[in-house]
Amino acid sequence: MSIPAGEPVRVADHDLNDLVSAVNRLMAESQRHGENITRLTEGPDDEDDDPGPAGPADGESVPEGAEGPSSIFILAMAGQAFEDELTALGAWVERLLLPVYGREITTGRPWCFEWREHPEAIARLHALWLAWQQLTDTEAGPVGPATWHRDHLDPVWLQLRSPDGPFGACTTSLARPSHRLLSAPGSGEV
Repeated sequence: MSIPAGEPVRVADHDLNDLVSAVNRLMAESQRHGENITRLTEGPDDEDDDPGPAGPADGESVPEGAEGPSSIFILAMAGQAFEDELTALGAWVERLLLPVYGREITTGRPWCFEWREHPEAIARLHALWLAWQQLTDTEAGPVGPATWHRDHLDPVWLQLRSPDGPFGACTTSLARPSHRLLSAPGSGEV
């Protein structure tokens, strides 16, 4: 059925909610893509001459024509780029991840409310967030979210919240909040 040009389009009331939902989803996706494009096209911070962990070591030259970060992984970022990414990650962890997947804190599932001070937690949560962004996008298709749960959320959550994970010395009961960074192997601390 074709609609003659200039004729108004009539949408049934029961389909209107679906249409509004689809438009809102497309607008949110468009905004997310715009933010990603902005983040990817921004040049290095003029105030920060330190190339950070992903930059060249002393004596190495930067390949001609190379610009911008060589990685989207948070541990490869430095300065303001790192801070901005950590802020965005924190919003995702605190507004989506913990309310939906946090579960009860126990000795078998510790958590640290100071997770930003644990480098391993930052790295794992950031990787989880990157995977979430990709696998919840409409281009991931209908199985994207299931793949994210199976291949990303479950293994990361098991590592972070295990008794011997990065939060092993932190909070195991809401009644007794605790935070302690474990020393790394070879650090000489006991």
